[in-house]
Amino acid sequence: MQSIKFLSLSFLLLMAYSCHNKGSQKNNQQSTKEVNTMEITEKATLKSMLDEKKKNFELNADDYKKKIYKEGIESVENSGILDKALKVGDLAPNFKLNNALGKPVELYQYLKKGKVVLTWYRGGWCPYCNLTLHQLQLELPQFEANGANLIALTPELPDKSLSTSEKHDLKFEVLSDIGNEIAKEYGIVFKLTNDVASAYNKSFGMNEYNGDESNELPLAATYIIDEDGKIVYAFLDADYRNRAEPDELTGFLKLNK
Repeated sequence: MQSIKFLSLSFLLLMAYSCHNKGSQKNNQQSTKEVNTMEITEKATLKSMLDEKKKNFELNADDYKKKIYKEGIESVENSGILDKALKVGDLAPNFKLNNALGKPVELYQYLKKGKVVLTWYRGGWCPYCNLTLHQLQLELPQFEANGANLIALTPELPDKSLSTSEKHDLKFEVLSDIGNEIAKEYGIVFKLTNDVASAYNKSFGMNEYNGDESNELPLAATYIIDEDGKIVYAFLDADYRNRAEPDELTGFLKLNK
């Protein structure tokens, strides 16, 4: 599978999990201490969570759906979009978009405060996007501690973005890029195959979420943009199920303060 990741680092983020105490009453205190230790030190990466969702899809989806989704990813790979998209060293186009509350947000105004982690998500209907947004929010304090703000763009209509924001209690800007106008400037927009578009609209009502019938979506791209407006990190992948690892973004920010 074709994938491009620039200036990326490998940092492992662990997610807490619980275990059952099978010992006697005498061992309860010790078991509790062990659980607490695991909650602190063992956390799942976003990749492991996304991989688990992929695995569940392969186990539960019918053969037709597996086939058309696979063909959809291959179509993106073969489109040349990864070569055309903006990359490290390019100047990030400025934009001003309204957030879910109708307040205008401008990229270059944010850059006056520090770097910006700029990411795209397909919509609140996408389970991979919801997982990613949740993990990005968990990592947000680390972004801010290392001089960066987080902005997420989506082709969803503002009212749909608001419901997504409320659902996940997001603490960063979620901006509606209606018609993917900004995503097109970054070169990351592609057209779904007819079969995938039909499946999305039947299952999720994608056109209703986006307010058009273009059947176009952005890559699940993530950029880090420095104070001069230059792209210094880029994650681009033809497979929407692959995402930039949040703590990898933090690692990059730490090394490039």
